[in-house]
Amino acid sequence: MICHIVHYRNPKAPSQIGLWGVLLNQRVHPIEGEFNSTAEFLKRGRDSAYAIQERALQTADANSIALRDVELLSPVKSPGRVLCQGANYREHMLESGMDPDAKSFNMFFNKSSASICAGNSDILRPAHVELLDYEVELGLVIGSRVDREMAITDDNIHQVVAGIVIGNDISARDVQVPQMQFFKGKSYRTFCPVGPILCLLEQEDMHYLHSLNLELKVNDQVRQQDSTENLVFKPAESLSEFTQVSDLDVGDLVMTGTPSGCAMQIPPAPIVKLVQLLPESLKWKFFIKGQKSNGRYLKPGDRLTTTIQSSDGLVNLGAQKNLIREAS
Repeated sequence: MICHIVHYRNPKAPSQIGLWGVLLNQRVHPIEGEFNSTAEFLKRGRDSAYAIQERALQTADANSIALRDVELLSPVKSPGRVLCQGANYREHMLESGMDPDAKSFNMFFNKSSASICAGNSDILRPAHVELLDYEVELGLVIGSRVDREMAITDDNIHQVVAGIVIGNDISARDVQVPQMQFFKGKSYRTFCPVGPILCLLEQEDMHYLHSLNLELKVNDQVRQQDSTENLVFKPAESLSEFTQVSDLDVGDLVMTGTPSGCAMQIPPAPIVKLVQLLPESLKWKFFIKGQKSNGRYLKPGDRLTTTIQSSDGLVNLGAQKNLIREAS
């Protein structure tokens, strides 16, 4: 059974923390108890969530709260880690100068959990960053600990994945590329908006992982749009490979890659070869100047709208709405 969950703060009871609820028809049905991490909720509150949803579908819930009356928080919280894949959609590979039919390896990296923020948070651009990029991604939320290599398939992925969320892998390209620092360039605070909804999936729902529609707009202009059908390395395959090199813990977030349409554009091959002949300092000045000229990078005042949902509407991860601001 699909169950949509929100982590929230009630402005009328600001002292209460760790509040989680089932989202139905724009109303939040509170789950009894406090869960101060995603892991705590998944371990102790998941069964209650399904029971509450069943009751709410049959009878009115006097304790429910209008969604508009609560402040939504990230459904993924520390100490959960953020594990990531790079270049995992066919069109994104092509625009990055890769051949998806020839690529035989996954690209793995991670972001700091300090970069996680609520789905509707402002994104703060550090003063030294000029090339601020966006990357809508489907996030897999881990539901059970894996501390050994494991062969994960579509038949058993429900034993590992509890649910899914929207993630946005915000990136400072002028740090990531010239400094060759994926972790640093992608981990500034607010660089990982998550949520607003955690959609719990059962075994019979896992097929949705292969047919979700992703969209990201900048100032109402569509920049990214694709389906998880076009992932080169599918979730089960990728998680299997992750277990070869990393444990997976309850509450961890695995980002599965972004579609084409990012701000960063790779110049034609002859120009790339020519630039490689330049001294190091000139090469990166040329890179930054060329990237800035495309006019696609995020700047203060820009607004992002990001969605992920299934074509039948049964899986809807909500909408992220983010304002870009200069960090103070």
